[in-house]
Amino acid sequence: MSVAGRSEPLYWRLSGFYLCYFASLGVLVPYWGIYLKSLGFSAVDIGELLAIVMATKIVSPNLWGWMADHLGHRMPIVQLGSLLSALCFAGVLLHSGYWWMAAVMTGFSFFWNATLPQFEAVTMSHLGRATHRYSMVRLWGSVGFIFAVAGLGQLLDYSGPRVIPWTLLTAMIGIWAAGLWVPEARPEPRSEDPTRFLATLRRPGVLALLGVCFLTQAGHGPYYAFYTIYLEAHGYAAGLVGALWSLGVLAEIGVFLRMHHLLPRFGSRRLLLASLGLAGLRWVLIGWGVDHLEILVVAQLLHAATFGIYHAVSIHLINAYFCGSHQGRGQALYSSISFGAGGAVGSLYGGYLWDSAGPPAAFGLAAVASLMALYVGWRHVERPGTGDSADGGDRPSL
Repeated sequence: MSVAGRSEPLYWRLSGFYLCYFASLGVLVPYWGIYLKSLGFSAVDIGELLAIVMATKIVSPNLWGWMADHLGHRMPIVQLGSLLSALCFAGVLLHSGYWWMAAVMTGFSFFWNATLPQFEAVTMSHLGRATHRYSMVRLWGSVGFIFAVAGLGQLLDYSGPRVIPWTLLTAMIGIWAAGLWVPEARPEPRSEDPTRFLATLRRPGVLALLGVCFLTQAGHGPYYAFYTIYLEAHGYAAGLVGALWSLGVLAEIGVFLRMHHLLPRFGSRRLLLASLGLAGLRWVLIGWGVDHLEILVVAQLLHAATFGIYHAVSIHLINAYFCGSHQGRGQALYSSISFGAGGAVGSLYGGYLWDSAGPPAAFGLAAVASLMALYVGWRHVERPGTGDSADGGDRPSL
């Protein structure tokens, strides 16, 4: 597969970065809570420490996105951020106290969270007019996630949690190395009108989309922070837990392989609303069906919609709304409001409810957040341009 008519090696260089980046996420999201628990941290401590990773995403992508938009070059920022995140993360090997861990996670996540939004903008620039093929590149991130989560799940059954930080550090070094091989995209012309970004941001449909993204990721908070802990508490072996995580991402890959057909056929708005409704169902199934493996399997297959469709459509819409030199800040804003602010809120309420009200209450609140996102999206999210016709066609024209 070529990238917007460019060479095959470019496709694999872009894909290699996603592979390594999401391999690190495949260690951090399912297993970092297990590592923190092995150090003696409580559910509240774990929720707060994971919220730090999300909270830095509120500031970091926007700061680095502003810098990239003004410099007109993104890959040096991606490469520097990747290197500094690995160096900062190495600090977890030195000490394990709460405040030290909080400081290290603040440092590494500040740089780690700066890299992906800028790389998303680089990928979109390389794709050119073929942005609907984004999912064909991004699917390699899902492959990396599966390799990490399934492989480490098997390893934990034999070696215990002590291998988790070393595995994560290795993945972070891989991100930096992969970033060195990706060429800079053609620089976007600098905007002569600094008010255009704010004008786009003030559009009701854009604000509604960002609100939907916040609520959606707030709904994912208990899942990302405590799903592995929840399953292990109910007697599931680490290998089976890893297999369930992998099943969800396999379903996500299936969606990514079809998104370039689904978007033109059904349109971005319809796909987004469907994903939000299925997210509410998914959290109910996990919260109250944890003792039934078949229910958990169904819930994990819904990851195809609750993340795969949701993320691909959101990237598509953000790219349509924030054009040209504002693309980096648009992607950064999406990342900070959804995975940053939304993820931080989700991790915090998940941690506070986990021991006091119980896991079903945390997942119940997650379902409420997803249904609130569905309502906001149904009432206020607009189609990009005028091309989202009744039959589902989608031709952004901003």
